[in-house]
Amino acid sequence: MENGDNHGEASYPNADQTKIENKKTTTAESSEALAKGLSSTLAAIIKDFDSKAQQTFTSQDQLSRALDRLTRELDKLLEDAPMPFIMQHAAKITALRKRVLSLNSVLKNV
Repeated sequence: MENGDNHGEASYPNADQTKIENKKTTTAESSEALAKGLSSTLAAIIKDFDSKAQQTFTSQDQLSRALDRLTRELDKLLEDAPMPFIMQHAAKITALRKRVLSLNSVLKNV
């Protein structure tokens, strides 16, 4: 029986090696699955961010065009009949226009 037991003990190191190899494979597969999951999640987040940034840029561009048009119309009004309250509103719109243009510059750099 001892010979049989020795033979069995000699095969255990191979079994231990197989367990180690299987554990390494499982760990590598788990790491790969985690990496794919993270990559997929990050790709979706970045795509959503890009979409929102584009929407913001479009909205800011529309606002800028509307402010330009309003400024031109106010300038015409001021030429025809310079009224103090119109001049105050024109100054506010001009200041707002400058802020929007500044924000648009920042968005273009992002």
